[in-house]
Amino acid sequence: MADILQLTRELGVAIQKDERYTALEQAKKKNDEDAVLQDKIGQLNILVMNFNQEMGKPDAEKDKEKIEKLNNDYAALYNEIMANENMSAYQKAQQELEALANEINSILAMSLNGEDPLTCDPNAQDCTHDCSTCGGCH
Repeated sequence: MADILQLTRELGVAIQKDERYTALEQAKKKNDEDAVLQDKIGQLNILVMNFNQEMGKPDAEKDKEKIEKLNNDYAALYNEIMANENMSAYQKAQQELEALANEINSILAMSLNGEDPLTCDPNAQDCTHDCSTCGGCH
C-alpha cells in the first residue's frame, strides 16, 4: 500500500508541474495583484453581507426595495468582475485544471471497477457497460 501512496504523491508532483496547474497559479497571482479587481470583490462581499443581513430580518421588517437594489447591484458588480481580463483568464485556467482532475478521477474510478488503466477511455460518453450498445471504447 505504501507504494500506491508514494505513486499518488508522485502524481501530485506531476500535476503541479503541468502547464494547466501553473497557468492557474499564475492567474491567481494576477488576480491578487489586480487592485481594481480586488476592490470590486471586496464591494461584492459587502453587498452579500448586506443582503444576508436584510434577508435575516423577520418578514415584516424586510425592505423589499433594498433587497431588489442589493440584487441588482450584486448582478451588475458580478458581471463587471467576470468581465475583468484577469478573472476571465483565471476562470479559463480553473476549468482546464478541473477537466484534468475529472479525467484523472475517471481513470482511477474505471481502474477500480476493473477496467484496464492503460486503455480505458475517461472521455467515452454514456457508457452503458454493455458493449453491444456502442462502437467500442477499448
